[in-house]
Amino acid sequence: MNIHIKRIYEPFADTDGYRILVDRLWPRGVKKENAHVDKWMKDVAPSTNLRKWFDHDAEKWDEFCLKYHSELKGSAAVNELMACLKEHKQVTLLYAAKSEKYNHALALQQFMKNVS
Repeated sequence: MNIHIKRIYEPFADTDGYRILVDRLWPRGVKKENAHVDKWMKDVAPSTNLRKWFDHDAEKWDEFCLKYHSELKGSAAVNELMACLKEHKQVTLLYAAKSEKYNHALALQQFMKNVS
């Protein structure tokens, strides 16, 4: 399973493969027709309450991952994402957060690698 993550603001590349936006909200300043998004999976993103609580605070990272992974367990959205991963050789999870080190796409990538 080849899962990469990338900020949606970075340029599109053919090597991205199947591109899935994993944010609950559409990213600011990005036109849908220019985004090169193959699928938008809002329901795989953290709940609004969890996202607001986390607020990309590095000190909350470990607890955020535990809470987010708990939300993901048994989720229909995870099953849908797993089907996409099986169907496509290369998948890139797109996110809009500024932090490349502390973002939900990274936590989702870790979760999916452990599930497979």
